[in-house]
Amino acid sequence: MSSAKLPPLPAILLANDLLDGDVVFRTATGWSRNPTEALIAQDTASATALEAEGRTAMAGNHVVDAYLVDVEISDAGIPVPRHFRERFRILGPSIRPDLGKQAEFPAIRDAAHD
Repeated sequence: MSSAKLPPLPAILLANDLLDGDVVFRTATGWSRNPTEALIAQDTASATALEAEGRTAMAGNHVVDAYLVDVEISDAGIPVPRHFRERFRILGPSIRPDLGKQAEFPAIRDAAHD
């Protein structure tokens, strides 16, 4: 992770769990599979702090490939990635809405498809 250039804000910290490879999100209490629980960095200071938490988690072999993702906040207050790659990562299988995070967390599925 490089803190040389931050993505547009607001942003969330996304990574992969080291043990099972699942996409996880930094929350107020640790890492969660639920994207609706992600901490949202609204300013440079909080984004820089999230990046530092990602580096610490990677160094401790808890997650891999932690990086900030710029998001839009839905009307329901849910962070939705602006780019297709990250939207796909948080939803899971695109042709099977009954599987993956889009089945487990319908609020993020609905917000991502608005």
